[in-house]
Amino acid sequence: MTADQNFDAIAGKFEANIYGSTKGRLRQELFLYHLHKTIDLHSRPLRILDAGGGTGEMTRAMLALGHHVTLTDISAETLAIAKAKLANFDKVLFCHQDIISLPDAQYDLVICHAVLEWLQHPLGAIEKLVSLVKPAGHLSLSFFNQDAQRFSNICYGNFNYVEQGMKVKNQVRLSPNNPQKPQVILEFVASLAMQIMHKAGIRCFHDYLKDKSLQTTHFEQLKRLEIQYGEQHPYLWLGKYFMLIGQKT
Repeated sequence: MTADQNFDAIAGKFEANIYGSTKGRLRQELFLYHLHKTIDLHSRPLRILDAGGGTGEMTRAMLALGHHVTLTDISAETLAIAKAKLANFDKVLFCHQDIISLPDAQYDLVICHAVLEWLQHPLGAIEKLVSLVKPAGHLSLSFFNQDAQRFSNICYGNFNYVEQGMKVKNQVRLSPNNPQKPQVILEFVASLAMQIMHKAGIRCFHDYLKDKSLQTTHFEQLKRLEIQYGEQHPYLWLGKYFMLIGQKT
């Protein structure tokens, strides 16, 4: 690893690859399901930070609920896509900045989804994010699951890749370069005066389907099963992404 991943020059490809697929749609819908289950998003307008929010999909969902959102990202190109996407909303601020350098402020809810795996120093970023959460406010964190990455690659027969530490010389820019272990992140977040309120695996089954066509033809049934089992052992530890929601004490 050398630096945080920046999606300039491939922002459009990133948007199509993530949100033009069932994996992106399912991930987003599951994120929203678990947020609504854990946090009251309807009683009053919240001040929300969407850190590393990219092209603005989560920001758009929060704005549609009437919240005030600050969307940040290090990629100017992804922010340009987000600005066009969110042109009809007026309760949004855009910030072209990395997480560590964000100005001190206090938010009711800090969201950082699918970002840690692109960072050189993810734990430092978590510390910064926690510092931006109001007392009794919430942090919603998700990240690419290193344990699930290893499990899936062994199941797919990529034995050499796993034995080489899941590192390749020519890193694909759309492949997360720093996946995290859920137990390590859970313990670290809990050490920062955060009470873990909720945890779930995201895409516990979708990515493992032998018949990939079922990802499309049986999407809603698959989503129901993801919701039913995504918070249960052992399935939550197998999700390609791991999600936790903490409350500041």
